[in-house]
Amino acid sequence: MSVGILLAVLGAALLHATWNAMIKLETSKVGAMVILSVAEIPIGLAIALSRPMPAPEVWPWVLAAGCTHFCYKFFLTYAYERGDLSRVYPIARGAAPMFVALVGAAFLADRVSGAQYAGIAVLGCGILLMARGVFTQGEERRLLPFALGSAAATSTYTLIDGLGARVSGDAVAYVAWVFVVDGLLFSLGMLGLRGRSVLAGGARAWMMGGLACLASYGAYAISIWAMTVAPIAVVAALRETSILFAVLIGWLIFGERMTRDKALAAGLIVLGVVLTRL
Repeated sequence: MSVGILLAVLGAALLHATWNAMIKLETSKVGAMVILSVAEIPIGLAIALSRPMPAPEVWPWVLAAGCTHFCYKFFLTYAYERGDLSRVYPIARGAAPMFVALVGAAFLADRVSGAQYAGIAVLGCGILLMARGVFTQGEERRLLPFALGSAAATSTYTLIDGLGARVSGDAVAYVAWVFVVDGLLFSLGMLGLRGRSVLAGGARAWMMGGLACLASYGAYAISIWAMTVAPIAVVAALRETSILFAVLIGWLIFGERMTRDKALAAGLIVLGVVLTRL
């Protein structure tokens, strides 16, 4: 993996942590996620219609990605209603690189070195340590099934998106169409489950949702592009450095505590990134 790809994926990680913080910042987490999803539709269409239409064999991947993104958003939103950014985010992201690496080694053609797998393992240890406060700090444990459901969905859509973008041959168009399908599915699904009240947020909520959508698209597009030119498992692991950014945002913006365990976990994550570069 070149330095340019590394920096691009780290930038995507920052954008990912930022849009999650925007969702967490709002009073209604479900409402904020629905507004983000509504904004995805015109943004996705504007980009998608400027590119050639995908071949027929690409559409099953787009639909599968849209469904798994719905699950990801659903579980993540409900987890944020029950826990802090610096706890939910690490758990939600923690299991995904391990699953992706194992499945990638078994079923994909990507070649990942021993040092890179060691980096993925160290990243996983750091992520799990970051999340241990759920048990030791008396935090709300009901966030766990939702955060773990989000992790399972993340693992699934990471593999689907990496392969789908390769089948497409145009990562930008692929991401745009996934945004359209994802936005429609989540918006209509949550309107059906929660009613039109989820859209009641005022001008500020719509502005934050739009900005979060742009950050989400940037993070997603960069990551999917990187998966077309670098091993999926390594890109997936590097994306988890977004936890560093999420912890800093939680500490500096939301006033969440910076404990010794959080600092140690952050160090492990940095070490994992270094190992993936060897």
